[in-house]
Amino acid sequence: MQEIQRVSSAFNQVRDEIEKRRQKLNDDLQREQNAWREAQQQLANQRATLPPEQLRERERALQDRITDSQRIFRGRNTAIDQAAQQALQEIEQTLGTVIRQVAASRNVNMVLPRPLVIFNEPPFDLTEEIAQQFNRTLRSVTMPPEGVATEAPAAANAPRPAPGAAAPAQQGQPNQRR
Repeated sequence: MQEIQRVSSAFNQVRDEIEKRRQKLNDDLQREQNAWREAQQQLANQRATLPPEQLRERERALQDRITDSQRIFRGRNTAIDQAAQQALQEIEQTLGTVIRQVAASRNVNMVLPRPLVIFNEPPFDLTEEIAQQFNRTLRSVTMPPEGVATEAPAAANAPRPAPGAAAPAQQGQPNQRR
């Protein structure tokens, strides 16, 4: 799987896009936190000159701004996570289809991930063929534009196995994951 991901144009495109979105989110958060610090410093400098009621009102307004910004940033982070999850789900589904196609073309009824195999004859290693077919089948994944909320599919909310863990076989079909 790692080898296929390493050479997959779709996987690399998604990874780069997610990294770009996370970096933009971090940059925006950093700017906003700097603005909060400046506003807090201004309030501290005005503490002696402002009436207590006006000072409390400005502190409350600043706290509301901070709370609203935090909510917005959490929402943006969730949107990035959902976009990544949807893109990776599309990649995973296509990869499953490609694995089944390559396995069928080679008359193979079981495909195992490399870490589970102790010994393997080179002709039985489907990695390179699957990677090439996968790149021909799925060159890129269309991700929703940044800032557009995505509806997570029901399957995306189901617990996911840890990376590298064997996924359960689909009912009536052998486990053909690679």
